[in-house]
Amino acid sequence: MARLKKVLIVGGGTAGWLAACYLAKAVNAVDPDGVQVHLVESPDIGLLGVGEATFPSIRGTLSAIGLDERRFLVGATATYKQGIHYRHWVRPPGTPGADHFFHPFNAPSQRPGGPELLPYWLLGAAPEGMPFADAVSMQTTLVDHSRGPKRFKDPDYQGPMNHAFHFDAACFARVLAEHGQETLGVKRHIATVERTELDEHGAIARVVTKELGDLTADLYVDCTGLKGMLIGNVMQSPFRSRADVLFADRAVAIQVPYEKPDSPIPSYTISTAQEAGWIWDIGLQKRRGAGYVYSSRHTDVERAEAVFRKYLGPAADDLKAFHIKFETGYRPEHWRKNCVAVGLAGGFVEPLESTGIALIELATYLLTHLLPSDTDAMELAARHFNEMMIARYDRIIDFIKMHYCLSQRRDSQFWIDNTDSASIPRTLQDKLAQWKQRPPHRLDFVSDLEMFLVSSWQYVLYGMEFKTDLSAMRSAYPRVDEARQEFRNIQLAASQALHDLPDHRALVEQMCREYRERAGLEGAVA
Repeated sequence: MARLKKVLIVGGGTAGWLAACYLAKAVNAVDPDGVQVHLVESPDIGLLGVGEATFPSIRGTLSAIGLDERRFLVGATATYKQGIHYRHWVRPPGTPGADHFFHPFNAPSQRPGGPELLPYWLLGAAPEGMPFADAVSMQTTLVDHSRGPKRFKDPDYQGPMNHAFHFDAACFARVLAEHGQETLGVKRHIATVERTELDEHGAIARVVTKELGDLTADLYVDCTGLKGMLIGNVMQSPFRSRADVLFADRAVAIQVPYEKPDSPIPSYTISTAQEAGWIWDIGLQKRRGAGYVYSSRHTDVERAEAVFRKYLGPAADDLKAFHIKFETGYRPEHWRKNCVAVGLAGGFVEPLESTGIALIELATYLLTHLLPSDTDAMELAARHFNEMMIARYDRIIDFIKMHYCLSQRRDSQFWIDNTDSASIPRTLQDKLAQWKQRPPHRLDFVSDLEMFLVSSWQYVLYGMEFKTDLSAMRSAYPRVDEARQEFRNIQLAASQALHDLPDHRALVEQMCREYRERAGLEGAVA
């Protein structure tokens, strides 16, 4: 029985450095007797900061590794995210009916002892025509008025509104690298891995680098991105494509400056449906990060870039576009022998709902929890890890597919194909069939396997104008007057919160200014 003493993370970027920081903090890597965390990254691989959106779990992660929130905001050029604003997903532009809906991060209001509001919204007790998210949460009102999710003096990563962040991915990786080395005991190696050698049992014995020669460890974490240098090329763990469900496999991205330095910064991701996919639009501190995610089966590169540039308008004239290829899917064996994949090396789900970094977090939490104290227990840990990750991917894919298959758009083959029952997983079909007669409930979900809580399913389901007929069960919901009062109370609370929460740009700029002033006084580099 050999004690696990050293972990080597191969690859930097967000996946490598987030995994390194979290793991190093958890195993006390600064202690010479703790598990040592090393990271090797190539000097030849650049990072593209197109603008990254995250999930609310990121706050717990950054807090857990001890990264100061203001330092993070400055270093990653970050802003706050309170949800996702969907445009033209339900129906094509110009068609009668609502042209947008909002997926907030706050759960629906639920006063202790009060009625659950969703059934009463379905039965018409909310103000006429009010969307579900607007009726049960004040967050829509706040983001519509450009409010931030917290106040200047709220503690790090806390605030009255549930939130995540937008940031420049390349800048974020640099902040994590600094924090990991300076504070958490991560040992960094700048070198290019040329090959990997296996031992007599088929496990990784060493990675051989161009500059530093052999690097060895007890456990190797593959953070080499889509190519999966270790888990795929060396360990031969196969990739399971889910392109039959989620068709998007390309993206074109452009970094766009603001029209004015003081332009309002939306505290949400904007997702605008297009003929063959959708466009993300993210507000950072000094610029927007935008991109068109599309299906190469339904359009070509030239047409995709033309559609994207039309959306951006003159602001994108003469700006360089970056083209990206990907495929939705995952490796059923993220962990083989002494090699575990984290991030894109293990799998990828197209960017809708911002699951990329959240999946890095999930894999890192699970790895840390299952990390065996000795190498003999590796196989049991790997089996548990793989089962949990597969379940999470499958549930996320169901949730993302729901956005597409419920659309009423039939204006292009892309949207028509998304409603084909052959492309809709049976697990999702079963859920939707049940929800025609009753709304989604928390008991429909196994919480430890879900990234998206029942509230997210509800917001998207009814934002997409799904019909649940509760007329036969009307007598089961006698608290109509109470519910109507709750709907009124939420609107009143939203009006009051407008006076309590600051402008989003003002919040970000003030917190960044405080960090720079503090760092200057302490002689630190901002």
